[in-house]
Amino acid sequence: MFRPEFDTVNVGGIKTACVGRAELANIVGSICASKSKAHSITPFIIFSNNGHAISIYNSDKEAREQMDQADLVHADGQSVVSFSRWFNKGTPVPERTATTDMIHDIPNYYSGTLKHFLLGGKESSVSKAAEILGKTYQNFEVVGYQNGYFSEAEEDEICDAINAAKPDVLWVGLGKPKEQIFCIKNKSKLNVPVIISCGGCYNYITGEYPRAPMWMQNAGLEWLFRMANDPKKLFVRYLLTNPHAIYSVVKHGLFSK
Repeated sequence: MFRPEFDTVNVGGIKTACVGRAELANIVGSICASKSKAHSITPFIIFSNNGHAISIYNSDKEAREQMDQADLVHADGQSVVSFSRWFNKGTPVPERTATTDMIHDIPNYYSGTLKHFLLGGKESSVSKAAEILGKTYQNFEVVGYQNGYFSEAEEDEICDAINAAKPDVLWVGLGKPKEQIFCIKNKSKLNVPVIISCGGCYNYITGEYPRAPMWMQNAGLEWLFRMANDPKKLFVRYLLTNPHAIYSVVKHGLFSK
C-alpha cells in the first residue's frame, strides 16, 4: 500500500505529524485507494495528540508504548499546534486537525468514495452518527457500526464482523487509552487499510456534545468550553492534565535531543 511521507515534530514526547486538514484527508484517501494494488493489508494507524494525550503519554508506560506504534499522530488540540512552535527550529504543525473535523474533512477533501465502520460509543449515538454521515456525504459509505460496550472476550468476534464488512476506514471511539490499546492489540487481526482513533467524535456528530465557538477553538480554549458544559466529568481531568501536559512539553523541549 501507499505509505505517506511527512515531517514530524516532538510535542510532549510524541512525534506529531506536520500536516494540515486537506493533506491528512488525502493521506487517508490515498492509502485506501492503493489497497487494491497490495497483496496484503497492514493497517495504517492514526492516533491523536492533545493535552490529555501528552499527560497520559508521560505518566503511563503502556499508553506510551501504544502511542509510539502509531503510523501517524495528528494535532487534535490547538495547544499542540502552539506547542510545536515553542522549541522547534524546523517545520511546526501548520494547523489543528481535530478528529471532530477530520471525519468530515475526509469526504470533503477526498473526492473518492470510502467505506467506513464506526466502533465505540453508545448504541444510540453510534447508530445515529452512522445515519447522519451516510445521509450528509454521498462518498461516505457506512458499512457497519458497533457500540463500545463489549468485553475483551468479544474482541475477536468484533474484529471478524469488521473484516466481513470490508471497510476502508475503521473509526475507534473508546476513549484514551482504551482505544489505542484496542487498535494496537488487534492490528494483526484487522484487514482494514486505515484505523483512526476518534474518542467522543460520534457525540459531536449527533449534537449530544456541542462544539465551542470558532474563536474559542482558534484560541485553544475548546477544553474550557467543554469543561463548562460538563464540569462533573471534565473539571478534575483538565485541572490535573493541563499543567502536567505543559510541564511535559517544556521537559521534552529542553532536554530531548
